[in-house]
Amino acid sequence: MLNAHNITVSFAGEELFSGITFKLDGGHRVGLVGKNGAGKSTLLRIIAGEQEFDKGTLALDKNIRIGFLKQDIDFTQGRTVLEEAYEAFTEIKEVEKKLQNINEQLAERTDYESDAYHQLMVDLHDLTHRFEVIGGYNYVGETEKVLQGLGFKREDFDKLTDTFSGGWRMRIELAKLLLQNNDILLLDEPTNHLDIESIIWLESFLKNFAGAIMLVSHDKMFLDNVTNRTIEISLGKIYDYKYPYSKYLVQRKELIEKQVQAQKNQEKEIKQTEQLIEKFRYKASKAAFAQSLIKKLDKVERIEVDIEDTSVMRVRFPLSVQPGKVVIEAHKVSKNYGDKKVLKHIDLLIERGSKIAFVGQNGQGKTTLAKIIVDEIPFEGNLKLGHNVQIGYFAQNQAEYLDGEKTVLQTMEDASNDSNRVKVRDMLGSFLFSGEEVEKKVKVLSGGERNRLALCKMLLTPFNVLVMDEPTNHLDIASKNVLKQALQDFEGTLIIVSHDRDFLQGLTNKVYEFKNNRIKEYLGDIDYYLEEHNLDNLREVERITQVSVKKESPAKEDYKDAKQKEKELKQLQNKLSKVETQIADLEKEIKKIDSDLADPITYEKLTSTQNFFANYQSKKDKIDSLMIEWETLHSSIEELG
Repeated sequence: MLNAHNITVSFAGEELFSGITFKLDGGHRVGLVGKNGAGKSTLLRIIAGEQEFDKGTLALDKNIRIGFLKQDIDFTQGRTVLEEAYEAFTEIKEVEKKLQNINEQLAERTDYESDAYHQLMVDLHDLTHRFEVIGGYNYVGETEKVLQGLGFKREDFDKLTDTFSGGWRMRIELAKLLLQNNDILLLDEPTNHLDIESIIWLESFLKNFAGAIMLVSHDKMFLDNVTNRTIEISLGKIYDYKYPYSKYLVQRKELIEKQVQAQKNQEKEIKQTEQLIEKFRYKASKAAFAQSLIKKLDKVERIEVDIEDTSVMRVRFPLSVQPGKVVIEAHKVSKNYGDKKVLKHIDLLIERGSKIAFVGQNGQGKTTLAKIIVDEIPFEGNLKLGHNVQIGYFAQNQAEYLDGEKTVLQTMEDASNDSNRVKVRDMLGSFLFSGEEVEKKVKVLSGGERNRLALCKMLLTPFNVLVMDEPTNHLDIASKNVLKQALQDFEGTLIIVSHDRDFLQGLTNKVYEFKNNRIKEYLGDIDYYLEEHNLDNLREVERITQVSVKKESPAKEDYKDAKQKEKELKQLQNKLSKVETQIADLEKEIKKIDSDLADPITYEKLTSTQNFFANYQSKKDKIDSLMIEWETLHSSIEELG
């Protein structure tokens, strides 16, 4: 489908990444991972044809259709949900418009015998046939079916898109991509702003998608559930593994450990050779031998260990002052947006030290209640803060409030006061903005970098109650882990709006579900909430999952298939046993040779043998190939077993 070769991109004279090469075929579901600013979104834009690259080639099969879901969706104002979804059918809409124009002309004209009238009839026939071929008579029904599958009600179809929240707009864009029948899907952080039920639906759709997928996500659980391959961009290079994210992390760690060990062994061999050269180079009878060793040493390809970008931000949320026992108390809080009721008679009491998650579908009032708590919007009812309560607020679109024309340093200095201005550079360093990076303008930062800056800026104001609305959007996985640890260590009260299951696990001790204008309390963490939720609203999803598992269960297959699997399993186990024996024998041989090479007397005898080093290397290469075969066999046995 797609072949990228030696792609290189530079910004302001500095390479973002260099020599990137990979292939993308049908069935590949690639998780594109890496630090904020590594170039993930840039690579997606290049594949989508929206950005140029400096060097390399990008080849696509003929007539390949690419669908690109961007981080920031920009809808045209004034379109309804249906009208926006219909934008998926570009050719159908063009043909439909031409047909309408022809029918209008035919209704008005009376020159039935003219050549022009005859040509209109020919065009009508051709366009009608084309309209039928491209699905013109079905697209309306298909659109409504997909929108309803994504949670839209029929009464939503004629509402303007600008009246919906970011999560619902994301669903409209997903509907368009689904209706287009694309061959390749490029998804840039598709779970941002999606509620948990939408994420589960999206996982199901992507797992059944026949084409190729490349997605950027910082949701580990989503990556594990959807992808079968991981490509990491790190320090300008890519690392490609045929595993989902969690397995990739294990394989990456094991590879680096092997590289380190191989490098140590090679350095030991090189040191021994250098010692022999030093010993014999000044002896006339051994000078030729010493020169031979020098030439061999020059030809040795030095083993390099992959460099890992281990830099992470350092975050600590200090408690300003100790508040009273009750920090927030609400009574009969209600909120309407025009005719739309969002919250109705909400009663809430939050005590000091509580760690609370707000969850539920988009548009159910989570962000609204967060804004009411921080006194950002008017409402009906009563809400009061407790004694000594100081609130820190991180809005869902916090990064959008940053001035793009200011530098990183100016942003912080302008928000600081006399007491903390001297700490600004140290604070920025803790959030991975150091050296010349503080002079970058905000507008050139990636989404994750802007979020890091917004978090850093928030720390300039003291607080003991922290309200955070989707703080992990755009943050890379390493930064999310650091933020989660900082929130776990925070001694104050935490209220967090999030759809990130992995991030919420172990972070909160109470969950409030928002549904039908009300809230429901769950005394437990997100895992407890999901367990309860699956037994209620997601029972149908659970039932479908169970049915599919039963269909795939070997216990339900007929006797013949079961016996065939048993035979294949036995053959694989026999092969695995043979490979393990070969590996063990070769390792013994290499260990014996390494021991002999360490002895100067036997070293000379061994190395004078013709093709010794070639044979020695071939044994090592054979072990490497056997290890790959072992892994393949082991995976096959696990799948069958």
